[in-house]
Amino acid sequence: MRLLPALTAAFLTVSTATTAAAQCGGSFNRFVNGLKKEALSRGYSKGTVDKFFASARQDPKTIKADRSQGVFQMPFLDFSQRLISQNRIDMGRKKAKQYASTFDRIERQYGVSRGVLLAFWAFETDYGAFQGDFNTLNSLVTLAHDCRRPELFRPQVFAALELYKRGNFSPTKTTGAWAGEIGMVQMLPADIIENGVDGDGDGKVSLKTSPQDALMSGGKMLSHLGWRKNEPWLQEVVVPSNLDWSKSGLDTTLPASQWAKMGVKPREGKLANLPASLLLPQGRKGPAFLAYPNYSVYFEWNKSFVYVTTAAYFANRLEGKARYNAGNPDTGLSGNQMKQLQKKLKARGHDVGKVDGILGKLTRRAVQAEQVRLGLPADAWPTPQLLNAL
Repeated sequence: MRLLPALTAAFLTVSTATTAAAQCGGSFNRFVNGLKKEALSRGYSKGTVDKFFASARQDPKTIKADRSQGVFQMPFLDFSQRLISQNRIDMGRKKAKQYASTFDRIERQYGVSRGVLLAFWAFETDYGAFQGDFNTLNSLVTLAHDCRRPELFRPQVFAALELYKRGNFSPTKTTGAWAGEIGMVQMLPADIIENGVDGDGDGKVSLKTSPQDALMSGGKMLSHLGWRKNEPWLQEVVVPSNLDWSKSGLDTTLPASQWAKMGVKPREGKLANLPASLLLPQGRKGPAFLAYPNYSVYFEWNKSFVYVTTAAYFANRLEGKARYNAGNPDTGLSGNQMKQLQKKLKARGHDVGKVDGILGKLTRRAVQAEQVRLGLPADAWPTPQLLNAL
């Protein structure tokens, strides 16, 4: 799920009157009428507004998809092995050769390495093979009406309206992912307006049919999200058994040279001369990585820790790096056990966000704090031992 780019403020501005007239929830028809009134207040003609919203319908399948994201409960090793197949690696390397000139241009212009975009291209649409069959307008209006995250989706409705006005969106024919993303690398309408690039020189931005357009647009978006040119993002490392595990995790950033003094060594190549966090997706006995500043940009593309880490790792694989050393992690928790843990952590005063069975940033932080308190190795990996101790 993409966040809104910082430069889409035009689509975030909502007057007090129109906001009051079109709050989330309630009658769907009344909600759509509120959107139409707001569109008129933004200067769109009545004819344009009426034609754009004429086919808008509530889509129960979109809500079901939004509530069914259990895959993110999977631990990193299981998730990464599910998403990364030899076929995806082979196809990625084939695409890298096929569009080498486009990737060269992206690296020169935006400093985004080809593996990064290839990984997103693979995970989002299987290199364009399946881009989603949800009606984009219906999904966006449905999610804007739903009260879970209206602040994210409501502006995207008006961004889609702007694309329609420009002749680049069809209310009845434009399709994509359930969350309103469009094209080969799945970009929201506001992202397309801000970062769409005509990569193939045909005078149009066609993210659904042109790999060059999609890849160039993805590179530009990452650049706008803060990607640091020509810097690494994730590097597998070997860690000593006597490390202070409480220093692991995204809350601690140290110069790579300091990690080296603590006995952290690169599995391949050399450590970068950059600040980094030590990432242990499944604790001290599993794979270990140094996460450099560009790793944080991944969270602007997707909020899931396990997705982000897998995408960053896959980018390395596509550029020839070795398969990770899976190690032998301690047994983790099932989805229901994770929910039990989150409830216990909340009862102890920790902010874990929603009790959803997903080991996200807040839950990891709380787990690590409790491990420190209980005298357990503070590697942020929850185990049955920790659950029982609580």
